[in-house]
Amino acid sequence: MEINNRITKLFDIKYPIIQGGMVWASGWKLASAVSEEGGLGLIGAGSMKPELLREHIRKCKKATNKPFGVNLPLIREDIENLINVILEEEVKIVFTSAGHPGKHIEKFKSKGIKVAHVVSSVKQGLKAESVGCDAIVGEGFEAGGHNGFDELTTFALIPQLVSAVNTPVIAAGGIADGRGILAALALGAEGVQLGTRFAATVESSAHENFKRKIVEAKDNDTVLILRKVMPARVIKNNFALQALNTEAEGKAKEELLELLKIKREKIGIFEGDVREGMLEAGQGSGLIKEILTVKDVFRKLISEFDKAKTDVCKY
Repeated sequence: MEINNRITKLFDIKYPIIQGGMVWASGWKLASAVSEEGGLGLIGAGSMKPELLREHIRKCKKATNKPFGVNLPLIREDIENLINVILEEEVKIVFTSAGHPGKHIEKFKSKGIKVAHVVSSVKQGLKAESVGCDAIVGEGFEAGGHNGFDELTTFALIPQLVSAVNTPVIAAGGIADGRGILAALALGAEGVQLGTRFAATVESSAHENFKRKIVEAKDNDTVLILRKVMPARVIKNNFALQALNTEAEGKAKEELLELLKIKREKIGIFEGDVREGMLEAGQGSGLIKEILTVKDVFRKLISEFDKAKTDVCKY
């Protein structure tokens, strides 16, 4: 895999492979390991208080001299405090999600920070481009965790997004092997973002129970829940079925939100309660057969990519 394009140049990385900034799974160990292998590691700020984020940033800097970034959900109530930590610690790359980046982008740009924003539709992509984002992550609803209300698939979204914007596009959602990377690039993306594949690695801070559930998952073992509130793709378990039943009964938004009050993501992903926790994982889980080190994941991805490219060239 030898790729030199706008994404590898923008982030100064060897491979256009970005590790998703997942809550409770993407700490400094995972981010630094991905960056060391030539990809772009992201610290997931979504599950961190400001001072914990500062700690992870500093540890990541000690573990690698390669570029890394922070994934920042703009919906956070303490967003200003998180941004201040990023600015104070001189982070060079930020991936924003769950909100409009226009409100904060000048703070980043004034410090020379590269900004990528996660979108789930062409309309959102155009808005991200209009405010000056350096890259756009187009995420299909195959992806694990929170998704867009339009439920656009990666295969449908990426070529339309690429046709609509001039900004380089990164494809996300359902990509878990080298074949998926090649397919995303064929659709016009210049990079890929993988979440679930990196959640099930040795360096991930997720609980071993959660990692095993990913490895055990088959093609139809994830489901989209909470469509009325904040669509999220999770591995089927008792909580997911309870959420589906509550939605099917036509319960109000408030009753659906009640299901989330016990920090379902934390107890599932970080504490390992695979029955009652919210196990955020994508449809690509069925492609993941073992828990590997980040180094071995990269070797596998590159080998699969090269083989798929050779196979396609036969036609």
